[in-house]
Amino acid sequence: MDPARNAFKAAIGRGERQIGLWSSLCSNIATEIVADSGFDWILLDTEHAPNEVPGLLSQLQAMSSGTATAIVRPAWNDAVLIKRILDIGALGLLVPYVQTAAEAKQAVAAARYPPRGVRGVTGSGRAARYGRVRNYLQSADDEICVLVQVETRSALDRLENIAAVDGVDGVFVGPADLAASFGHVGNPHHEDVQAAIHDAASRLAAIGTPAGILSTAPDDARRYLDWGFTFVAVGSDLSLLARGADALARSFTG
Repeated sequence: MDPARNAFKAAIGRGERQIGLWSSLCSNIATEIVADSGFDWILLDTEHAPNEVPGLLSQLQAMSSGTATAIVRPAWNDAVLIKRILDIGALGLLVPYVQTAAEAKQAVAAARYPPRGVRGVTGSGRAARYGRVRNYLQSADDEICVLVQVETRSALDRLENIAAVDGVDGVFVGPADLAASFGHVGNPHHEDVQAAIHDAASRLAAIGTPAGILSTAPDDARRYLDWGFTFVAVGSDLSLLARGADALARSFTG
């Protein structure tokens, strides 16, 4: 059996836009539904969603026949958490709250086998199709995509150094935490925050690093694409369910 190919990683490496959806419902059924919607990538969240490894495994299985590449956000930049996520077959990681180049190197190392990194070795897990993938241990490093999340003013000050770390495939700007870092918690639309986001996109474009972001408002998502963001999550399953249910209820109850 041949190794799985990471279409998302290849696409952002070519500078192609990748449109995604955030998934926080922790449901294999919900994930299976949105996996066939036509998105390029779906973010399975374990940082701000009550997602644990067994449930995450079922969501990855549910996505296997859909259009989207699964990107998983671990709860923290932790080698043990990352190892478990990769062993169950995730091809992409979005590592939160990366503040320095050293922390970016730590994230990359957790996703790479020795001697390039510190990922624990097994060739019998789901990622290797239970031992059926030829040369999985030799090919995995090249297919796993490592995205790091920059979400504070101090991290933005070090943006180029973080992006330059070998093995970082893209940098994701976290608007909510960035707004809090600027003293505007709950208001990522504040002009100072939006200016910082725009500046980050320009700086990443200048050094050729793919930039990503999340928005649950279509107008914001289109603006971010116009600013040069390459991989953009344009909504979330949780928001779609809540807003759709609210609108339906209002249409009957007023």
